[in-house]
Amino acid sequence: MCGIAGIYNFTSNRPIQERVLNDMADAIRHRGPDDSAIIINGNLGLGFRRLSIIDLAHGNQPFYSEDGKVTVICNGEIYNHKELRADLEAKGFRFKTTCDIEVLPHLYKVYGIDFVKKLNGQFAICIYDENSKELFLVRDHFGICPLFYTVVDDSLVFGSEIKAILKHDKVTKKVNLTALDQLFTFPGIVSPATFFENIHSLKSGHFLKVKEGQLSSHEYWDLDYPLETDPPEIKSEKYYIDRLEELFFKSVEYRMAADVPVGFYLSGGLDSSLVGAAMKKINPDIGNTSFSIFYPGKADEQHDESKYQRMMATHLNSKHHEIKFNWSDVAGRLKDAIFYSEGALKESYNTCSLALSEMVRKNNIKVVLSGEGSDEMFGGYVGYRFDVQRRKRNENPGLEELLEGQTRQKLWGDADFFYETEHNAFRETTKALYSDGVNDQYNRFNCLNNLGIDKSKLEGRHPFHKRSYLDFKLRLSDHLVSDHADRVNYANSIEGRYPFLDINLIEFTKTISPDIKLKNLVEKYILKEMAKKHLPAEINKRQKFSWVAPSSSQLLKNNVEWINDMLSSDQIKRQGYFNKETIERLKKIYQKENFTLNIPYDSDLLIVVLTFNIFLEVFDMPSMS
Repeated sequence: MCGIAGIYNFTSNRPIQERVLNDMADAIRHRGPDDSAIIINGNLGLGFRRLSIIDLAHGNQPFYSEDGKVTVICNGEIYNHKELRADLEAKGFRFKTTCDIEVLPHLYKVYGIDFVKKLNGQFAICIYDENSKELFLVRDHFGICPLFYTVVDDSLVFGSEIKAILKHDKVTKKVNLTALDQLFTFPGIVSPATFFENIHSLKSGHFLKVKEGQLSSHEYWDLDYPLETDPPEIKSEKYYIDRLEELFFKSVEYRMAADVPVGFYLSGGLDSSLVGAAMKKINPDIGNTSFSIFYPGKADEQHDESKYQRMMATHLNSKHHEIKFNWSDVAGRLKDAIFYSEGALKESYNTCSLALSEMVRKNNIKVVLSGEGSDEMFGGYVGYRFDVQRRKRNENPGLEELLEGQTRQKLWGDADFFYETEHNAFRETTKALYSDGVNDQYNRFNCLNNLGIDKSKLEGRHPFHKRSYLDFKLRLSDHLVSDHADRVNYANSIEGRYPFLDINLIEFTKTISPDIKLKNLVEKYILKEMAKKHLPAEINKRQKFSWVAPSSSQLLKNNVEWINDMLSSDQIKRQGYFNKETIERLKKIYQKENFTLNIPYDSDLLIVVLTFNIFLEVFDMPSMS
């Protein structure tokens, strides 16, 4: 519902510069154009930008405890705030507004920092306890709401976006090569890494505690699947279907709560269609406005889902809005996509999402629901089926297989578990892309050396659960719902909400056996069984269709002048991060008439190079020295 920013000086006698705090808040005005606040209390300064959604007249922040000693600002929504409010009122607390965020300082007074374990929502919270002189930054269970921080000039500087942090006078800009290496290697970058060295992303399910100038990170929740040796009790399919439906519909109902109009994104697939169907059933009078994007060009017809989008819109009788999109629209929006994502991208579809959120805003809707999180929990990606079909390893492996096994053992604690690519072999590809100057530092930034995945959450788990855990950590948190969904929605002052990412729903879903989620190799089997009575059969039976957008190959073939300049040998050499001979060879391959990238199975290496070069320009980053 907003953007937050702040400065906390570790030295109590150092005042906060109001000008800097104003600049930080203004840098994220797009996250909250409706209202604002600047609060300075000694060595603490807080900036707030509000997107008014609940209690439009009285919801501006900060909120305080009754004694004024606890201060809270929050970006996000607390969906179970009414239940929490009732519990607090029974304890004697009184409220001045109906805003969901007002419960937070009172919860903290009762439970301390453990209050976060009572929340069902999406949130990035700053909470300051004046009595204990402790400051906490908290990010929600799934990382829906981003929160960034750095320590500079004996101060903690933080914000909902890095743009706010960059407004601080003492913050310097330097490329974090580990983030670039992560982007080539995995679906996205992984917290705490960002593309800015020394600027960190708070991990999902974590809080940062600051006391007496010392920072410590603490985990309060993680996706913890049962051991294969200790699986949960297997119940009937009907039990799982009924309970899944109950929790999912409750989650959708939570996320429809707003004092402004609510809509939904409609891709034509199972997840978004199910969200739309639940919204209509819960309240036919609101939330019945849908938004879709499709590709009319012949080169993109394999990605076009408009037939299914229109079928579902007709089924729901929604007020449907659709956008035509092609390679020229990608080119026209690519720089904006980099500005809002604050880093390079692995695909171009952030440009599509920008167009969608712009259309939502033009239709005077502030809240939009979508289906992120379902694939990661119910086995929607092809990798889950491949795990079942994959043959056992060769009993007499060669050198390459032995080396790959060692890499997997180091990464996942399992030499036989394949995730995304042959990581050991792919190292040669990335090193060929990097310049000599970058390769000279390779051992320092190689992302395989310190990925930070908790291997104890993989050990002894079913392969389905291993993949699901890694998808949550490497695909969902910092990519799909952060640099993608959060950023491109808030770019147009839109709040995205994600019914599949509900803590109660997730805690139940993790008890469903993989054999039921992927029964007879049918992806998301149990979800499809639940959806049968809500969706047309043609929608429900569809196999997973990856949403992709035009690739760098199409951009190059259409000879876009500024893109040619970005990938020119002169530009590559001047910036110094990539090997210009390798880039030239790739360009020739990508421009061949019959060349196509089979996304998502093939990596679009040049879109990473292109968007990284755009990132360098947009944020005025230094060249490689």
